[in-house]
Amino acid sequence: MEKGINQCTIANPSPLGLLGFGMTTVLLNLHNANIIPLSIVIVAMGFALGGAAQIVAGIMEFKKNNVFGATAFTAYGFFWWSLIIIWINPFEGIAAADPISMGFYLLFWGIFTLLMYVSTLKHNRSLQLVFLTLAILFFLLAIGDFTGIHLITKIGGWVGIVCGLSAIYTSLAQVINNDYKKTILPL
Repeated sequence: MEKGINQCTIANPSPLGLLGFGMTTVLLNLHNANIIPLSIVIVAMGFALGGAAQIVAGIMEFKKNNVFGATAFTAYGFFWWSLIIIWINPFEGIAAADPISMGFYLLFWGIFTLLMYVSTLKHNRSLQLVFLTLAILFFLLAIGDFTGIHLITKIGGWVGIVCGLSAIYTSLAQVINNDYKKTILPL
């Protein structure tokens, strides 16, 4: 007999998606904060954990009928893949990204994230912190690209590190709290 949507027995995919997002975000923003160079390490993490793991988590959230999780993880997973395509520009005859185009790209992601943040007001404080800092990060990076002021991008990098670490914490708190069947790490 088939199980209905309300009887779904798959595990909570949120920790996987948050971990993929968080680790990749920290790594990229170590670059934005001028701590490490942009390298294959960031690209590979963006493709695998930032992109693929979040897309898998998003698809699992669809199965669980979680519209917020499905939208967030799937969208941000494809964000990482689109960012990698922008960086490597594999399409002959297509101009490379310029700062103004990147500014608009990041601005639209910031607007999307700000509106997703509104939905987190119905969720826990930890998730609210992830989305609020992510929206601020996107807006700072967009302003950095629009103005060419690298200090703004560098400040964004530090905000991104906080954002990524808060996502990692949220992920691992969900795993630990689930395993112990009580709140060990508050959300």
